Amino acid sequence: MRFTKMHGLGNDYIFIDGTTHDLEGVDLAELAVKMSDRHFGVGGDGIILILPSRVADFRMRIFNSDGSEAEMCGNGVRCFARYVYDRGLTTKTEITVETLAGEIRPRLLLEGGEVRAVRVNMGLPRFDPAKIPVVGDFASEGTGPVRVKIPLDDGTADGYALSMGNPHCVIFSQEAGVDMARSRGPLVEALSMFPHRVNVEFARVEGPSELAVYVWERGAGFTLACGTGACAAVVAALSRGLVRGPVVRARLPGGELAIEWDGSGPVYLTGPAEFAFEGTYLGSIPRRKERSGG
Repeated sequence: MRFTKMHGLGNDYIFIDGTTHDLEGVDLAELAVKMSDRHFGVGGDGIILILPSRVADFRMRIFNSDGSEAEMCGNGVRCFARYVYDRGLTTKTEITVETLAGEIRPRLLLEGGEVRAVRVNMGLPRFDPAKIPVVGDFASEGTGPVRVKIPLDDGTADGYALSMGNPHCVIFSQEAGVDMARSRGPLVEALSMFPHRVNVEFARVEGPSELAVYVWERGAGFTLACGTGACAAVVAALSRGLVRGPVVRARLPGGELAIEWDGSGPVYLTGPAEFAFEGTYLGSIPRRKERSGG
């Protein structure tokens, strides 16, 4: 099976072209686990499939490194857009992509005929508790992220829950960093108040229009960057008046993203998308088990 490795600020995915590979009968969840293994496979935060769509230019499916399927990925969809353009699957510089989070519209920013960056209309942030989803005791006014109390070993912290097509919980702390994300991220991800689990962002205000963001990604663990996570952190920070917009720089361990939000419309994400390498996966391809008849 041919594959292409790509990354957005170090958030790396294995791309498989489903327009040329026959994926019928393949256990995609198990394939993601096998290929994403950094010791016995290709290595990555998951796999992304390029597929035909009846309602958009293309369809994107994302499977995390633990085999769970994700609704959306901001870094992944930027790489997706560059892949289909550079590989000649489209001549459009603005495409529509069908995802489990709805239709996403990435636009390629070219310089000298080369892709310099990708700007993505990420859609509207969602604050309805049922659509995040979050359950239990919380404070919600319907006009901003849902404020929840996050239980921690040393007390509680305020978390701000919202959806960017997938669930997020943002925690602001001036001590936010890699260690905090690695130690507390798994605990918050699995809290019962988040029935579909949750992506966790630990954010620190760095300037009038700048955030440092560290992400524990649902199904993948600590990642060098997360596009939807950066969007969620910026939306929460703007809603609370911690930073000034409309454009906020989100600094992640893997690099910087530009997030734009006017407080009511869609969120726009701009950042790089890079090729790493191509190869042929020679491991066994797992197949779905057929159900036996009764």
